This record gives sequence, structure tokens and C-alpha cells, in this order.
Amino acid sequence: MKGRTAAVFMAMLLAIYLVLVGWRAVQFVLTGEPIAVAIGIALLALPVVGAWALARELLFGVRTERLVGVLDEEDALPVDELPRRASGRPVRDAADAEFPRYRAEAEASPGDWHSWFRLGLAYDASGDRRRARQAIRRAIALERAGR
Repeated sequence: MKGRTAAVFMAMLLAIYLVLVGWRAVQFVLTGEPIAVAIGIALLALPVVGAWALARELLFGVRTERLVGVLDEEDALPVDELPRRASGRPVRDAADAEFPRYRAEAEASPGDWHSWFRLGLAYDASGDRRRARQAIRRAIALERAGR
């Protein structure tokens, strides 16, 4: 719940920022000065890209949360017994020791979104956020294709 509240708060701040930048861009364009118009057009791209990125991240979060709920209902979430640092992050060596099991499970069942989601959690525990997101995105795509 804490993470969701933080994400909503940051999304609201970003949305306010994007609106203000968009308004400033329109003001530049309305001056009629060639350089100001060019700056305004360039600034208009920022809110468009920002809104796209914000929507994509929020959608990723919603879909991920939904899959966690499905796995929880199916009692298929991996048991998290990893030792933790004071920060709450798993001890990397312990996470790395468990990782091969989840990788083998995903390789054995490449069309099963459950195994890809668990692999994403294993990547995250090992500290590889980029691969974690890729695996979870693949799980989302497989689950959506299976519906």
C-alpha cells in the first residue's frame, strides 16, 4: 500500500509538471518569434513523451499487481525466506543461490506466465531490475494472450 501511495503521489507531481511545461510551451508558440516557436514546439514534445511514459509505468504497475493477486489466490507465489539486510533488500548471495531454480522453471515452461513472473521476482531479489521488468512484462504478455 505504501508503494502504491508513493506511485500515485509521484504521478500527480509529474502530471502537474507536464501541464505547466505544456502551458509554457504554448506561451512560447503564441509569441510568434521564430526561435520562441521552435522552443515551444520542442517543449510540447516533453509533455507528450512524459504522459506516455507515465501511462506505461502506471499500467505496468496495475497489471503486475493483478498478477500478484492471481498468484496469491492460486497459492503460487514463491515463499520469501531470504535473509534481509537492514534496508529490507534480500542478501544478494542468498538470492543468487535460489535464482537457478526459477530460471530452469521458466526455461522448462516458456509459455507459462507463472514461471516468468516468478523469474522476474528472482531477478529483482538478485538486484537485476532491468531483467526483472523484462521477465514480468513477458509474464503479463503471456497471461494476456492466454485470456
